[in-house]
Amino acid sequence: MNSSVVYPSRSPVAKLAVAFLAALAVATGGLYVGQSISTAWYLPLYILEVILLLVMIFSRRQKVVGYPLMFAFMFVSGATLAPVIGYYVSIIGAAAVFKAFALAVISFSGVALYAAKTKEDFSFLGGFLTLGAFALLGLLIVQWFIPFSSVGQMGIAALGILIFLGFTIYDINRLARHGFSEADIPMIVVNIYLDFINLFIYILRFFASDED
Repeated sequence: MNSSVVYPSRSPVAKLAVAFLAALAVATGGLYVGQSISTAWYLPLYILEVILLLVMIFSRRQKVVGYPLMFAFMFVSGATLAPVIGYYVSIIGAAAVFKAFALAVISFSGVALYAAKTKEDFSFLGGFLTLGAFALLGLLIVQWFIPFSSVGQMGIAALGILIFLGFTIYDINRLARHGFSEADIPMIVVNIYLDFINLFIYILRFFASDED
């Protein structure tokens, strides 16, 4: 038996929970700092965020760099999220943004709990979700050159919501069924965070599409 694999138990789950809460705290700090960052820094920060994510993917099994990279990514991601939230506040208002966040928390928690508790195996979703993500990316690129109607934008947002709810089910179910090692925790934290943040952003897009 491979001794490096740790099957679900209180210990790894507790470590994952602590790491996730710590990462959220760092992201919140980045969000706070991001409110005062000049717009000239937005593009470099977005590029840095992508670079950090790629480095994490290629070095995810190296425990020594895993946590520092995770915290660096979370801080930068929080900083880049600040202008996004500010943009939607200006369009739909702070109350609607809070409502979108609450809806994201409830829906994310619901599907995550179901995925963790169910005996169903959702590994078959992986390929469909990947294809869906590429299709979504293609639609966003097309929209950049050919603006869609409000109905089209609502459709894209709805597709994004379904895809990232699907990724949440897929990721949580895989963890519950197959377990994880301690070295996997930083990448798991980032994956779960990205599932939630993208869900939140597409709910915001859905609300905003009704304002166009």
